[in-house]
Amino acid sequence: MKDAKDKKAKKVKGSVRVGLVAADPLRILGLQTIFPDGGPVEVVPLSVPGALDASGVSLILIDSACTEHIFELLATFRRTRPRFRLMVLGLEEDHDHIQRIIGAGAKGYLAHSAKESEIRMAIEVVQDGSVWAPRKVLARLLESTSVGAETATKPAKEPKFTKRELQVLRLLAAGHPNPAIGRELGIDVGTVKKHVGNLMRKVGVDNRIALSVQAVNQKLLMKR
Repeated sequence: MKDAKDKKAKKVKGSVRVGLVAADPLRILGLQTIFPDGGPVEVVPLSVPGALDASGVSLILIDSACTEHIFELLATFRRTRPRFRLMVLGLEEDHDHIQRIIGAGAKGYLAHSAKESEIRMAIEVVQDGSVWAPRKVLARLLESTSVGAETATKPAKEPKFTKRELQVLRLLAAGHPNPAIGRELGIDVGTVKKHVGNLMRKVGVDNRIALSVQAVNQKLLMKR
């Protein structure tokens, strides 16, 4: 009996704890159903006293339906809890609105209509340090932050990739996080990160979002 409890505690300890800001009981129940106790993702409703400061909570999922001041709430989190990664759930699917959400500091945006698999993937991508949003939104954000920097970041020569780097780049551009890339290619996460680092250096960018967008815009995935 004790061994079983220890095993469960160990599993929960290694899980990703996601703080949930939501007022709709059905929304809370739905996410807790998707991520049951003892799994790799643990949902913690932040209505529970002290939950925000609970050890291990690193990602906050905010249901925008619970507030009319989503941008103010994002600004408050960024100012008072800068270490948290923020994601927003919302009804809006307009790209301009989503771009504003990401620009306000959120690392991801999910529509209320998102499927279970999409929610799981988004959390994994954001937890992995990247951003989850429609590709057009990411491309527009990249353009807005790279004006005047194109010459400085563009590599002098056309980049050449190894076969493995191309495999990693294709999966990365398709939106897969490092663990999923590792599983697909049969390599560990550390090796994936090393390949991603090499790719960013060769392409002349300093983040995964820029790498994914450049891979598509410059047709780098066509290289052999």
